[in-house]
Amino acid sequence: MAEKTNNTGEMNNEAVDEVVEEVFDEAESVDEETVEAAEQQNEEGSSLASELEAKLEESENRYFRLRADFENFRRRVNLDKESSEKYRAQSLISDLLPAIDNFERAMQMAPENEQTKSLLQGMDMVYRSLIEALKKEGVEPIEAVGTEFDPHLHQAVMQVEDPGHESNVVVEEFQKGYKLKDRVIRPSMVKVNQ
Repeated sequence: MAEKTNNTGEMNNEAVDEVVEEVFDEAESVDEETVEAAEQQNEEGSSLASELEAKLEESENRYFRLRADFENFRRRVNLDKESSEKYRAQSLISDLLPAIDNFERAMQMAPENEQTKSLLQGMDMVYRSLIEALKKEGVEPIEAVGTEFDPHLHQAVMQVEDPGHESNVVVEEFQKGYKLKDRVIRPSMVKVNQ
């Protein structure tokens, strides 16, 4: 590029036009290369962007599933903890029930003399203390005689035809049943009318 200057040292119009034309030519070639590179990068970028979006969505889904699983786990642990706390005495109560049955059978004996009578009074006091302690833990006897037979609460060991009672009603109780709060520890062993 030849510089053409006038007397004042400034470029003339022809020289400016030539320089501008050369700059434009160079800019065009650079723009074409840039556009091609940008298009290629855009294509790669859009596939990269869609790939990244897919990975992000997958990660978010995995995160939400893990969070839900953790919440479910925490809820189950809390329910198990509440249940174990609520029924913590179940094993001990199950072990005490045969002793209570023996107390009840012993107290049904008729006292023959004064010693037997005082012995039965002492047994009655111990029996009442045990029953009171069980009540504090939430144990209650299952009502059986005169109620409708419920297989969740009663265990039928005999059936009888008694016209004096309605059908499917418990007529006699052989062994008392107990519940701990809302859970049956031992069902009542009963005789049911057909």
